[in-house]
Amino acid sequence: MAVTLYDWIFSIYPPARAAVNGRFGIVHIATVLLCVAIILRIAMCRRKDPQKRDRIICNLAALIVLFEVARRIINFSRGYDLDLHTVLYMLLPRPWCAISCWLTVMAAMFKRRYLYNAASMSSLLCALVFFAYPMVGFNHGVYLFEDVYSITTHALLLISSISMITLGQTDFRYEREGGGQARHEFSVLALVFLYAFVEIYLLKIEKDPLYFLPGNDVQSVFGLSYPSYLVVYITFILVYFNAFYLIPMALRHFKHKPLPHAA
Repeated sequence: MAVTLYDWIFSIYPPARAAVNGRFGIVHIATVLLCVAIILRIAMCRRKDPQKRDRIICNLAALIVLFEVARRIINFSRGYDLDLHTVLYMLLPRPWCAISCWLTVMAAMFKRRYLYNAASMSSLLCALVFFAYPMVGFNHGVYLFEDVYSITTHALLLISSISMITLGQTDFRYEREGGGQARHEFSVLALVFLYAFVEIYLLKIEKDPLYFLPGNDVQSVFGLSYPSYLVVYITFILVYFNAFYLIPMALRHFKHKPLPHAA
């Protein structure tokens, strides 16, 4: 179905378009396989010097910035009445995936270990949720800018989050040499939740960016009552983020555990 360049840029779908279920279709699967191939190729660069590894993450972050800036330019060009609320709505990162994009860019810019840790954990979660059950991107018969933006930014989040780990930019230990502690990245994640409350109740630019309020899409997918969902949500968040520290800790323990002597 042909569309004009103008319609593609501003994501104006043809009147006769029909929504499709592209989950685990050809484009979805091909995107995931391409991400895996890129991740494996980048992982082979682990032995390169730190500057080259930093440059890889910076290039991935630059691609994220390119799409983030392009989307904002397009949105500001739509001719909306630009009151303060609309400007903030279009300018600030709103859903968790967009917040993770900004975290990834910050990690690439400042090159602090705790930012790499926080960005990789947050971005990986958003990317895994997206590709496991995409709500946008793969649901149209034609792929206009908004679809390409959603698919590409989530793909970049998946690639960059895992690449930060495979290239050695992260260090998931509760206590690190040089005074680094896990509380630094957990503080960043706490600020993400604080920012979500600001978005919801103060700025009023997003209804539920982190999917913790009643009636969100994730709760609908699982079909849970809100009290049950909230318990599952809190438990999952605690387990997920601590798993990055506990799994390496367990592996180090078993690696250095002396073998029992033969009788």
